[in-house]
Amino acid sequence: MHAYLFIGQGVEKDQVSITGLAKKLHARVVEFPLLKIGDVRNLNDLIRLSFKEPTLIVCQNIHQAGEEALNAFLKNLEEPQENIYFALTAPSARKVLPTIVSRCQIIKVVNRQVSTFDGQEIEGFLKMSLGQKLSYIDKIKDRVKAIEFTENMVSFVHRSLHENRLKYSIGEGYIRPALKTLSRLKANGNVNLQLSNLVIQISNIEV
Repeated sequence: MHAYLFIGQGVEKDQVSITGLAKKLHARVVEFPLLKIGDVRNLNDLIRLSFKEPTLIVCQNIHQAGEEALNAFLKNLEEPQENIYFALTAPSARKVLPTIVSRCQIIKVVNRQVSTFDGQEIEGFLKMSLGQKLSYIDKIKDRVKAIEFTENMVSFVHRSLHENRLKYSIGEGYIRPALKTLSRLKANGNVNLQLSNLVIQISNIEV
């Protein structure tokens, strides 16, 4: 099996299950946003490369992707590439296109503790000046809190895009550096350094 669909409320917050799958597959984890057809094209450019080591590509909240994007993405599930695996997340299989579901192994995630999502906090943070953002993240010393903060940023942007409250180009400008930061934090990158780099990368973007 090359594709897995994790379902359950708050499943996008549950890193334990995906980490466990990655260990089972002996694969490195790559987070990749998948909302629109442009994302699929970028993903295809990535997987055209020859991967020497197993790689698990994680696409969160697959139910929020447009139908055009999902239909284009389907080919990757129908014609799996060596060393490439996919982990998709959604609150329910019913929210995902049946053609996607039929090509995935369903993994139900239950009884996970999910941190409260505070969209207003993230929205307020994104409207801060560069100096205010740096002061804000300087208070985040704990790795778990840093990961939670970055995940909340990704969730807020995803939700804003889904509700058409944010232009796609702006959302992409937030999500890409946030996902890179998240990956580096989980790989034990320096908390303050990674958050500071994130702030600098998004400093010229306006909500």
